Amino acid sequence: MTTVTLSPGRQMLTRAKRHKGFILSGTILALIVLIAIFAPMIAPHDPYKQSLVTRLKPPVWMGGTEKHLFGTDALGRDMLSRLIYGTRVSLMIGLLAAGVSAVIGTCLGIAAGYFGGKVDKVVLYLINVRLAMPVILVALATVSLLGGSVWIVTMVMGLLLWDRFAVVLRSATMQVRSMEYIAAAEMLGAKRARILWKDVLPNVMSHLIVILTLEMAHAIILEAGLSFLGLGVQPPTPSWGLMISEGKELLLFDSWMIMIPGIALFILVFSINMFGDAIRDITAPEGRN
Repeated sequence: MTTVTLSPGRQMLTRAKRHKGFILSGTILALIVLIAIFAPMIAPHDPYKQSLVTRLKPPVWMGGTEKHLFGTDALGRDMLSRLIYGTRVSLMIGLLAAGVSAVIGTCLGIAAGYFGGKVDKVVLYLINVRLAMPVILVALATVSLLGGSVWIVTMVMGLLLWDRFAVVLRSATMQVRSMEYIAAAEMLGAKRARILWKDVLPNVMSHLIVILTLEMAHAIILEAGLSFLGLGVQPPTPSWGLMISEGKELLLFDSWMIMIPGIALFILVFSINMFGDAIRDITAPEGRN
C-alpha cells in the first residue's frame, strides 16, 4: 500500500481547514474588511452630519428608534455610521504602520542575522536604543509637535514598532544561515542579494507574518490611545478611539457611547491576535493543537 505525501503547501492548507481559530478569526477579519470597503453602501447615514434635534439618542435595545440602531452622539451623528467608517481608519493605520515597521525591522534583522560581525553589533545597538524609548511617550511627544492626522500618526507608529521584527528575524535568519542549502548557494557563486531574497526571506516568512499581525493589533490600540488623549486622529474623522474619547464625559449617564466603539475595538484586536496565533500553529504546528 503506497502512502501519498502531501507537499508543504497542501499540508498547511489541510491544517488551516481544520484549525477552528483560523476559520473563526479569518471570517471575522474578512467581514470587517468588507465593511470597511463597502462603508458608503452599508452606512445608513452620513457619519459627519450633525443634528442637535436627535442628539444623544439611545440605541434601539435601550429604547431608541430603528432609524438610529446604535443611537447618536452628543452632536447628533449616527453612531452606527461612524462606527462603520471608523473601521477604515483603524484598518488603514494598522496595516500601514505595521507595513512600515515590517520593512525596517525585516531589513535590519535579516542583515544582522546573515552578515553578523559589525553589522550585527550595529543592529543590536539600534534595537537597544529603540527599546530604551517608551513607545507611547515618544509617540505623544512627536504627535503633539507635528500635529495629529492619520498620516502623521501612521508614520510615527511605523517608525517606532520595528524592534520586534528585527529581534525575531535576526534570530530566525541565524538559524537559516547555518543550513546547507545556504552554504551550497554561496559555493556556487550566487550573489548575496539573491540568497537573501530567494533563500533566506521565504524561510523566515512565517515569523514575519505572525509578528505583522501582532504589530498591526498593537498599532490599532496605540492609535486608539492617542485619539482618546486628543493627539491622534482629529475630529470630525470617525475613529474608534476618538469616539471613546467623545463619550468619556457621559460615561455615568450614557455608557453605551463608550461600550459600542470599545467592543468593536476589542473584537478587531482579538481577531487579529487570534489570526496571528493560528498562522503560527499552521506554519509550525509541532506539538501544537
